[in-house]
Amino acid sequence: MNTIAERIFDYLKAFPPFNLLTRSQLFAVSERVDVIYLEKDKYLFEIDKPVEDHFYVVRDGAVGLFRENNSLVDECDEGDIFGLRALLRTGLYKLNAKAIEESIVYSISSELLEKYITTNKDASQFLMASFASNTRVKQADDNDFIESLNRSSEYTYLQTADYSKNPITCSIHTSVKEAAQIMTHKHVGSIIIVNDNKPIGIITDKDLRTKIATGKFTIDDKVSAIMSSPVITYPETITVAETQIAMLKNKITHLCITKDGTDNSELTGILSEHDIIVLRENNASSLIKEIKRSYWPEQLKDIRERTETLLTKYLEQDIPIDFISKLVSAINDAITQRIIEFALTEMDSKPPTKFTWLAIGSQGRQEQLLMTDQDNALVFEDVEPSKYEDTKSYFLKLTDHINHSLEIVGFELCPAQMMANNPKWCNSITEWSQQFKSWIATPDQDNLMLCTIFFDYEHVYGDTSLVNQLSEQIFESIASHDIFLTYLGRNALQNPPPLSFFRQFLVEDDGEHKDQFDIKSRAMMPLVDAARLLILSHNIKSTNNTLERYEKLAELEPQNKDTYIFCLESYKNLLRFRTQRGLANDDSGRFIDLESLNKSDRLRLKRSFKAVKSIQELIKTRFKLSQLL
Repeated sequence: MNTIAERIFDYLKAFPPFNLLTRSQLFAVSERVDVIYLEKDKYLFEIDKPVEDHFYVVRDGAVGLFRENNSLVDECDEGDIFGLRALLRTGLYKLNAKAIEESIVYSISSELLEKYITTNKDASQFLMASFASNTRVKQADDNDFIESLNRSSEYTYLQTADYSKNPITCSIHTSVKEAAQIMTHKHVGSIIIVNDNKPIGIITDKDLRTKIATGKFTIDDKVSAIMSSPVITYPETITVAETQIAMLKNKITHLCITKDGTDNSELTGILSEHDIIVLRENNASSLIKEIKRSYWPEQLKDIRERTETLLTKYLEQDIPIDFISKLVSAINDAITQRIIEFALTEMDSKPPTKFTWLAIGSQGRQEQLLMTDQDNALVFEDVEPSKYEDTKSYFLKLTDHINHSLEIVGFELCPAQMMANNPKWCNSITEWSQQFKSWIATPDQDNLMLCTIFFDYEHVYGDTSLVNQLSEQIFESIASHDIFLTYLGRNALQNPPPLSFFRQFLVEDDGEHKDQFDIKSRAMMPLVDAARLLILSHNIKSTNNTLERYEKLAELEPQNKDTYIFCLESYKNLLRFRTQRGLANDDSGRFIDLESLNKSDRLRLKRSFKAVKSIQELIKTRFKLSQLL
């Protein structure tokens, strides 16, 4: 046997997808692997150079993938695959691949990929996931949404592909001329030949160029003379990743979609390479790029509306709500950052001192999925007393620009004025620290209400040191006022489980929403309040998201893990349910007409309500509050 091939075989068999191949498949690949030696700082491929017909596996050392500005996108070490996405995309390389240290790399051709890997079911499934994880950003830049965008790429590739549901067809007896006329009239680049609405062939623009324009066939010939047959068919559930693998494997640019995925069932659509490109361009990453390129709030309004379209798609695909929540929040933050940049250019001068913009409430928890009202605050660095009035005046003018631009985008002004352009919520770091200290030292009902809003804050723009300083001082105040957490615990019990003694939903007694169920205040906020209270009791400063809080609590208190996981899953269900209702009714999804619920919806909600009861029982015991109820 070939000794080099044996060594390659022994190495590759330890890593997916090669460990999923049969012994004969893997050895056939190993025999034809090219071994490349790279000195440190040597390039394997470069931006704007044609994509080579290979992908790569690191044998020894490390290879970095770099952007044009030389920022590191990914560091690939032993066993890592890279260059696969570029191979499927073809065209030009978008990144530089350079040896970070002396390295040995295995080069594997697309021919071997097609012949041995994509034909193996298990290996093929691994590749679907590898599309998503192949480019992992390990260095965060100034934007907190980088990790979310990487994950958005994952779900773009693993979600069901959007295909054209009205394919243009003709019969086997149609002439090429007639088919071309139909394609021209319908403005499409392909036509499917059907028999009894089952696909038997396809003609594309390329066929007209290579087979008719060259004179091989005439326009009077029947379509059967030039059509590609049999067609490649897939079911309606085909994912983006499966599409790319199928097109690569079969060297085609169109797939026929049928009822059962075979060519012996009804044609329901067509999926082209162009459709996949469009899908890639309408994902979170492309929206973020558009935000950065925007120049006025009206453009951002259009992007935020398209975010709701993306949100709807993700919900339909059953993508986890925690991912969706972070993704939409990341886009909201990016929009806010861009608006702050707009506002700063409209000011007569630069900021007189450092400042930071905070999202509070649901956006501060990364849970603002729908276009609800805005909640925010501004913190500025302490200045000399003589400069204070001018400094505050500057920031109030700036925040007024920002809040009204956010309103243009679609985030309504807060009716309770919990916004940074309110002089109460635009303060110096010392004023904010004193404010929190006062709330904590005097935990009456009003102050506790303010704590539940302002304790959930997230840095969106500006100087992070101010946020860190504020957090430290808040926790110092909590530590010196033990009774505060007990009062916060009492406040968390103000909304009991939302079912009456007779197991009926508790609804609003009067007002605009009489007889409707308030899913936010009666079901979601009790879980939010409980998570906040318990995470504060553990002195955890950097975890604001409700789902992450329950995950952290499950880790910190294994004895209560089941309760916390139950709350986590229930909150996911409630968040998804409210979002779906809000999108369906074009509102906040907060108030629900019980008559509109089917039995399944009612059972789902009632199960989630049990989590409220379980976590409130835990709080009563933990903070000795049983006498309250």
